[in-house]
Amino acid sequence: MTATAIPPQITPPAEWQLWFDGSAQPNPGRLGLGAVLVGPLGQRQDYSAQAPGHGCNNEAELLALGKALELARQAGARHLVLRGDSDFAVRHLRGEAVTQVARLKVLIAAIRAQLDGFASARLEWVPRHRNPDADRLSRAALGLPDKPAGRPSAKKKKRHR
Repeated sequence: MTATAIPPQITPPAEWQLWFDGSAQPNPGRLGLGAVLVGPLGQRQDYSAQAPGHGCNNEAELLALGKALELARQAGARHLVLRGDSDFAVRHLRGEAVTQVARLKVLIAAIRAQLDGFASARLEWVPRHRNPDADRLSRAALGLPDKPAGRPSAKKKKRHR
C-alpha cells in the first residue's frame, strides 16, 4: 500500500480594503480628498487632505483614489479591493467609459499605471451611504460638516388629487 500526499491548502491572497471619496466645494471649487485603508490584519489608516488648486468633483474622486493607492503601496499591499461611490471614476478606470476632458484623461492614465503596480486590484462601485468614512474625511478636508447618517429614505410618491 502506498501513501498519497495530501495537497497543501491553497491560501487566498491577503486582500487590503480601500475606500475613497472626493469632494469639490463648490463644484468646481476647492478639492477635498478622503480615503480609508484597512489591512488584512485589521490595521487601518485614514487620510484627509485638501488638494492644491481647484477642480470638479470627478477630479477630486480621481485624486483621492490616486492618493489612496499611494498609501496602499507604502503599506505593502499587493492585493486590493477598492470601493468608491463615484460612478465616473469606476466606469472610466474599468474602461467602460471615455472622457474627452484632457486633465481627467491624464489622471485616469496615472491611476491605471498605479494599479498595474499591484498583483491584483478589484474596483467596485458602492452607494454613497456605504462609503461614509471616506465621505466624512473628504468633507472634513474642506471644513464641511458630516452628512446625516443612515441610508437615504425612499422618495415618496406624489398623490394627485
